[in-house]
Amino acid sequence: MPKRFYKHKVVLDENMPHRTDLPILNSKFDVKHLVDDLNRSGLPDPEVYQLAVTQKRILVTFNVKHFRSLAGTKEDAGIIGVSANLPTSQIDTKLTALLTKSTPRTLERKFTPLTGETEI
Repeated sequence: MPKRFYKHKVVLDENMPHRTDLPILNSKFDVKHLVDDLNRSGLPDPEVYQLAVTQKRILVTFNVKHFRSLAGTKEDAGIIGVSANLPTSQIDTKLTALLTKSTPRTLERKFTPLTGETEI
């Protein structure tokens, strides 16, 4: 029996491209941008993390350095750290592929890196 599709809830950190710049991801999942959709600009990293936890959303960020240590410290849906070297089109494709093949439990309370070298 094929795996049932799960529509993940995602929040893009303010340093990420706008969700409209990620059309595949935006069409398949419940995506919100911290600034464009939630009107939250300039929040400290712990508050961004808490917002993601409260809304039960996977946090997607370029800010790997600060968020890696926060992953799993609360009942979070997960954090995905995206390589800043990836062009927007590859972020869209790779992030969509990762989420499509992941169950909610796969990413929960974990930091998942997404780089150009990642085989998806």
